[in-house]
Amino acid sequence: MGKLKFRIIDDSETLELFVQKVESYTDVRLPKNYVLNGRVVGAFLHEKLVAGYMLVTRPNFRSLMFVPDSIIKSHEFFQKDQFEFMEVNGLWVGPGVKTPRLQFSFWINVMKNVFLCKKNYLLLMCDSRNKTIQKIHELTNPSILYEGSPDLLPGHNTHTSVRIGYTTRWNLILNIPRYVSELKHRERRLSSEFKDRVYGR
Repeated sequence: MGKLKFRIIDDSETLELFVQKVESYTDVRLPKNYVLNGRVVGAFLHEKLVAGYMLVTRPNFRSLMFVPDSIIKSHEFFQKDQFEFMEVNGLWVGPGVKTPRLQFSFWINVMKNVFLCKKNYLLLMCDSRNKTIQKIHELTNPSILYEGSPDLLPGHNTHTSVRIGYTTRWNLILNIPRYVSELKHRERRLSSEFKDRVYGR
């Protein structure tokens, strides 16, 4: 099956491919300046880009752009120093990362990179309709800051409804057993479905 190889993407051609992949899987095109302000990590399988994400470790954070001013003014979380924040954005996983082993490798790499950034708070944002990403976020024991229509500026293109929260880098580590349990459950389910197809159950 092969092994995922991770590397920083910094050449313009592969960065554009990454942006296209994000748009293809999320219907959101990330602004060029935003992408250049982050660190883009690609997962490659047999030299093909099959998944990726970007780490943003300094303001301005895209996820916070969509939180209404009334929430920002009233919630105590937003009184914290934003240089203690980071976000993972532009995350996508292609169909090539289809086995639980490859998925575990991908998510462990994401968590390792987040932890090594040494920021206290990880911002989380997803499309409210994307239950798969919501389930992944819930494994980190998040605190929800806002859910609803994004506070958009003219010309911005994003999800029609967003869910924004945060967790801590320590929560990522403490909840690793939950990730392992979820992947084992998925592996058993896939194995059962395969046997059902083979034996016609």
